[in-house]
Amino acid sequence: MSFSSKSFVLVTYFYLISRENVNRSYGVAARVHCKTVVAKIRYMDGAPIEDGFPAVKLFNQGYSYTYDDVIFHPGYIDFPADAVQLGTKLSRNVHLSIPCVASPMDTVTESAMAVAMATVGGVGIIHSNNSAAEQAALVRSAKSRRVPFVSDPVVKSAFDSVDSVSDFGSAPYVLVTESGTAKSKMLGVVLRSDWEKLSDKGVRVCEYMVSSPESVPASYDFEQVAGYLAAKKLSFVPLVRDDEVVDVVTTADVERIRGFPKLGMPSLDAKGEFLVGAAIGTRESDKERLEHLVKAGANVIVLDSSQGNSIYQIEMTKYAKKMFPEVDVIGGNVVTIRQAQNLIQAGVDGLRVGMGSGSICTTQEVCAVGRGQATAVYKVSSIAERSGVPVIADGGISNSGHIVKALTLGASTVMMGSFLAGSSEAPGAYENKNGLKIKKYRGMGSLEAMTKGSDARYLGDTAKLKIAQGVVGAVADKGSVLKFIPYTMQAVKQGFQDLGASSLQSAHDLLRSELRLEVRTGAAQVEGGVHGLVSHEKKYF
Repeated sequence: MSFSSKSFVLVTYFYLISRENVNRSYGVAARVHCKTVVAKIRYMDGAPIEDGFPAVKLFNQGYSYTYDDVIFHPGYIDFPADAVQLGTKLSRNVHLSIPCVASPMDTVTESAMAVAMATVGGVGIIHSNNSAAEQAALVRSAKSRRVPFVSDPVVKSAFDSVDSVSDFGSAPYVLVTESGTAKSKMLGVVLRSDWEKLSDKGVRVCEYMVSSPESVPASYDFEQVAGYLAAKKLSFVPLVRDDEVVDVVTTADVERIRGFPKLGMPSLDAKGEFLVGAAIGTRESDKERLEHLVKAGANVIVLDSSQGNSIYQIEMTKYAKKMFPEVDVIGGNVVTIRQAQNLIQAGVDGLRVGMGSGSICTTQEVCAVGRGQATAVYKVSSIAERSGVPVIADGGISNSGHIVKALTLGASTVMMGSFLAGSSEAPGAYENKNGLKIKKYRGMGSLEAMTKGSDARYLGDTAKLKIAQGVVGAVADKGSVLKFIPYTMQAVKQGFQDLGASSLQSAHDLLRSELRLEVRTGAAQVEGGVHGLVSHEKKYF
């Protein structure tokens, strides 16, 4: 019998909810709203029509789903998008204002990215594809700052000369220190305008530098520095700590930052310093690295492995928690309940979920192991939630919709690689290719990255033959994290509003109750994106 020829009846139950306090805050008279609690559609013969499926049913049918495979049904809206709260936990004891984490990859997160992510309320995990001393220095560099970026001033000693205008780069100055590096006492500054007036450009800078220039303590935050520049009518000012130059802020920097969306609540630790995480491996030498990082001030440690369910990671977790109980340890990567249970029992404070879902990762192709990211996040979150262990959805994030899906399916944060690569804060220099501004982005399982030591992440550092589980590529310029992350978070808020979730906890509660999902066919996925146009330009903000 066809649907059109069959009679059906809709039975809907309502309850009244008072919005007096909410409406008063918006300057509207108190109103009473009706909210649909249960809607059952039945044929006259009593057979139910299912309007979507609960997550527990959808994800227990033997299929491995990615984010694009699933779609949520909209919920009931009784709040504005700006009322959505995105505050969350990275791990048991580390809180963030937004659910964003920069991945510990050597083409994604060093000190500049860590500073920018902490500024917008997230956190950056500094990679370990370097020596322990180099990684600790990156942690110290990020934690020593209060302004939302890392400058890279040109520094010379008093006996050097400025040979060409290119020595200034884009800056109107060159700093002069005792050793010719930022890690020594500042003696003066060479102004580009003064250098241009010289008849003999080869003269030593000590003969015409401005001695004892104005400076401010490195403890000044952005607004304090901006206020100082304005009050003193300066074009730039060095930020100094213990005679060392930490940063230089120019009026151009101030104008650039103020052109971005208003900065929200930064991620700070108990000392008022930026929250910064760091990755380590599971080898014996990583115990020494761990000590260096904790001394440098790392607030959270990520055990970085493509397959975290190993005796090596379990033993490293226990060691780290015994030696540094005050520092949260995040384990992973995992994609199954069994993997997660082993690491939870070992004592991890957070779990990183994902295997082979990253854009530059080939683990599923090469090793035939892994899981669709939507399924992995749902399954692991379901068991981790019982132990109070937050989940990081790592990989597969290409747009704000993927973030909404990851968080709603149980994750507390999302870890991003390609989404942040190509930004001005990512390591590396921009290149031009066919008129497009790009930056290198490589998987830590690529042979190129493995030559620097990341093979330990894939338990292949002792193997005679190296097998790649990632590729080297490039991504287009994205601009500054300080601009596109706030816009992305606004899009996430709008997604939560459509779901009827006013917070991450609310989304998780909906997942376990009335939220309904469906699987999208290939045609539905095409229809859900831009289609049917000869050409278009896709801009999200």
